[in-house]
Amino acid sequence: MYQDRIVLTSEEILNKVFKIDTRGYRPQEVDRFLDTIIKDYEEMNAIIRELDQDKKDLLEDNIRLKQEIRNLKTKIDVITEESNSGASGANADLLRRISNLEKIIYGKE
Repeated sequence: MYQDRIVLTSEEILNKVFKIDTRGYRPQEVDRFLDTIIKDYEEMNAIIRELDQDKKDLLEDNIRLKQEIRNLKTKIDVITEESNSGASGANADLLRRISNLEKIIYGKE
């Protein structure tokens, strides 16, 4: 993904051979090469900053989504309890009615 933004590989840096002039290496060639290395390192640092920000954003999203899941589970539990307690109340009401009908039919008090 970021490979097109980095010009040099570590192997290219390691294997770079400068032509030797009568007074040593050609300063312009060395300067150009070092400029490329500097740009690569600056780009690498920019990539690292971008990735750190992406990581931070993803962690925040993850925390927010986990909290949302907890809230939804709580709501589901509350709704389930309400529907169960409503059903229990309806069952209790039905049992009272049946009990009253038995008393009327069988004459028990």
